[in-house]
Amino acid sequence: ESISVLSDALSQIESQGNVSMNSTSSGSVVSSSVDTESIVGRELGTHVYKYTHLEPILYALGVGMSTKDPDHLKFLFEGSEEFCCLPSFGVIPAQTSMFDGVPSLPGLNIDLARVWKNKVANFAWELTSVSTVADILDKGSGAVLLIDVNTYCGKDLVCYNQFSLFFVGAGRFGGKRTSEKAKLTAVPPKRPPDAVISDVTTVDQAALYRLSGDWNPLHMDPSFAALGGFEKPILHGLCTFGFAARNVLKQFANNDVNRFKAIKVRFANPVYPGQTLQTEMWKEGNRIHFQTKIKETGEVAIAGGYVDIVPALEKSSTQEPQMIGGLQSNLVFEEIGRRVKEMGNELVKKVNAVFQWDITKDGKTAMQWTIDLKNGSGAVYQGPARSSADTTFILSDEDFMDVVQQKINPQKAFFAGKLKVKGNIMLSQKLEMILKDYAKL
Repeated sequence: ESISVLSDALSQIESQGNVSMNSTSSGSVVSSSVDTESIVGRELGTHVYKYTHLEPILYALGVGMSTKDPDHLKFLFEGSEEFCCLPSFGVIPAQTSMFDGVPSLPGLNIDLARVWKNKVANFAWELTSVSTVADILDKGSGAVLLIDVNTYCGKDLVCYNQFSLFFVGAGRFGGKRTSEKAKLTAVPPKRPPDAVISDVTTVDQAALYRLSGDWNPLHMDPSFAALGGFEKPILHGLCTFGFAARNVLKQFANNDVNRFKAIKVRFANPVYPGQTLQTEMWKEGNRIHFQTKIKETGEVAIAGGYVDIVPALEKSSTQEPQMIGGLQSNLVFEEIGRRVKEMGNELVKKVNAVFQWDITKDGKTAMQWTIDLKNGSGAVYQGPARSSADTTFILSDEDFMDVVQQKINPQKAFFAGKLKVKGNIMLSQKLEMILKDYAKL
């Protein structure tokens, strides 16, 4: 459906403008205007992206993260106390939302839609992305479609992406060249960069990154790459994007995903797997300008990029938990305790796990609770787990109440860094059966 809409748009351009979509002719063409009103605002479709902890880890590996760097562990190990997704992971569910309905490529025995839809696995969580045509631009040599993608966890907006799709030979239809809806890049300061980080990509970088869902044969098949005018398969642009994003996150936000607010880039030149990416960064207030160069050639791969970051909060010098009253979450745990006394034996059989909750207030641990559904007939008590906890949850009192009252989806809270999990993250699914009963407290 999504591609048929794009096809409709380009067919209008072709028929009304008398221009072939693949034409590279430089001849003068007089065209009538295209009915852009029937195109702009049309929904391309809705795509559900299903994932577990595996997908964020695989993505992190695909953009060059390594266990050689201790700072990378929280993005690679689901058992880390601070386990979380890279902010740039948000492009993955958004990009795949545009894959539905991709037709077979003429003359080639390749069906991109079939490659994507045949991916089968058992998943735990879902993100839903809705794609919409934001605008259509006439660049002369081609047409540009601006695609807005909003990604939701339930009803909660997780992230927003905008993609620019350029179609060679589909221009000269009398349309506008610019749009106020386009998110613009920014020119970096005219001074030496404040920081430079180099990353050597491996020859298998594209082979690894494609496992995050971009199955375009341009990045693997030499024959297909040759059809595109490349001497060999090229690296995914969004892989290069991921390298740059994580470098900015580490250099200027200390890998705190909560401080990552927005990112914008323009892809300028292709990168070949095995080449060295050089990310140059400039700090201007809360905006980090950056560009990525190919060290071997000096060419700019990403131009005009920037990341907007949130200022860091002051950290308290007090590290020990300060058990305080007045927390709304206390009422929930007390009620859970009463229910466990009534149904403990049944819950222990179903769950067989010990959960510890570290409830924070103003950035400090304010209270600890343990839900033991593993030993005896179960128990709920204040304080850390008396035996080893299988899973530990860390979140604020306010966020805990939002999760319990279903004002925020636990997946979104985790994705946004509000909920941190240590230990066996998959056991958290079993805990849902308990928390769902207390949504109306």
